[in-house]
Amino acid sequence: MFVAASSRCFPELPLDRCLDKLADLEYTATEIVLGNRTNDLHPEWIAADPDLMTRLCLSNRSIVPCSLFLDIEPDDPYFQQKFNLCSQLAKRIKVALIIVRSAQLGTPYNEEVERLSRLTRIGVENGLLVAVLTEAGRFTEMPESICSMCRSLTNLKIALDPSWFIFGKKKAVEFDSVMPYVSHIRLRDTTTSAFQVQIGQGVQEYGKLVVQLHKVHYNKALCVDLAPLPDLNQESEMRKMRLLLESIL
Repeated sequence: MFVAASSRCFPELPLDRCLDKLADLEYTATEIVLGNRTNDLHPEWIAADPDLMTRLCLSNRSIVPCSLFLDIEPDDPYFQQKFNLCSQLAKRIKVALIIVRSAQLGTPYNEEVERLSRLTRIGVENGLLVAVLTEAGRFTEMPESICSMCRSLTNLKIALDPSWFIFGKKKAVEFDSVMPYVSHIRLRDTTTSAFQVQIGQGVQEYGKLVVQLHKVHYNKALCVDLAPLPDLNQESEMRKMRLLLESIL
């Protein structure tokens, strides 16, 4: 296992400066977000100049991309084209994992299975893994539904965000059953009433999580995903989180 950080941890910075900042904080790996926010890498840019986008993602040799997160809603009319562009970039920068969001609850189950099946087939053809992110209000909000999907789709993996099994719940939801399918982890400190809190103020059990991951021989990223919080120094929070995870590993 190794510690990584999302490119959204410094949302006010363009991608190249964000990567420099993460490297300065001694992170060695990153999850690069493709989406529509200010510092995201926009999928359309890949189509316009794939060489430039490749150089941008690899602009700092001290930090290596370990995954791409395609933060595009599944019902986006151009989702498939954007996923294909994301796959092209992944191959160029030698990233083996693409993370996508699952459909919102209310979407027909068979429709979502067909969509994810199509994505995993494209992934296999390109030597890539596709992982679906755990989130509330979507098909991946409960462990049972995620495992059911993974049993139906052999090549589908899970990007586990444990915060969603804590925040908004009276009691934290156990998620041991998803562990064999996990290919990515997103982390922050969380409580039942706040999705993100200051490092050390939450109830996230990092030690227990690492033990669970060791049991399934997980050897991939523990990705820090901290949004800036009011009155807190983001660099300090990022540094504390890295040191905390590294001490556990």
